[in-house]
Formats: sequence, C-alpha cells, structure tokens
Amino acid sequence: MTPPALRSGPWSAEQVDDYLSSTVIPVRLASAGRQPLVQSLWFAYDGAALWCATQEDSVVAKRVRRDGRVGFEVAADAPPYRGVRGTGRATVVPERGAQVLADLITRYLGSTPTPLATWLLSRSATEVALRIDELALTSWDYSGRM
Repeated sequence: MTPPALRSGPWSAEQVDDYLSSTVIPVRLASAGRQPLVQSLWFAYDGAALWCATQEDSVVAKRVRRDGRVGFEVAADAPPYRGVRGTGRATVVPERGAQVLADLITRYLGSTPTPLATWLLSRSATEVALRIDELALTSWDYSGRM
C-alpha cells in the first residue's frame, strides 16, 4: 500500500501517524450518493490505511461498493481543537470483517466483555471491513491559540 500523502498542516508525517494510531474517537466518514452522508465509525490505522467495520448490507458498505471516494475527519469535539482530515479510496473487504471488528472492539471497549461487545460479535458473520487507502491528509492544531 502507498503511504499517505501529507498535503498541509502543522504536523509532520510522524505526528499524523502517531495521532491516527493513538486517538480513540470515531472517524467521521463522508460517502457519495444522491446526497452526501456522514457516518461515525470506529477505526484503526495501520500506517497506510484506515480500517473500519460495518454490516455487509449497511448504507456505507453499499455506497462504497458503488463509489469508493470518501472524505473523513478524526477530531474531538472538545478543546484543544486539533485533528486530521482527508480523502481516500474505500474498499469493502469481506474476508477481514470479523477480525477487524474484534480488533476495533478491543481498541474502543477494552478486553473486558461488555453487552455491546457481545452483541457486536454476535453479528460478526455478516460483518465486512472497510479499508480506506490512497490517503491525502491535512492536519490542524489550534491548541496553541487556546
């Protein structure tokens, strides 16, 4: 896979990688259709791509199958305002769905079983992964002004 292209912003490529690897908030993913749609999804970053999980018949999976162009943002809603946004190409990867889901549950909920984790895992047979690569990224950081 091609490493992300850093288009602009105050952060180095290493700082962007660190942020995407360590931040545990959902990505806001915008997909194309008759109307634009923004959805929040759990994600993991592997240094070249963002990985999400969703049900195979979800709206986002259907949209990505038709048109893989996406926009996204990873940023908290509270100060200090900073984050990464960009564009990429999303692909549905059915064979990775169950594993990506399990990895995301651990990332966001931890290893202690919870009712939400149990429910999500009960649907893993119909889970697909979304791989977002061909990333073009921009960072911003207003923490110095706050």
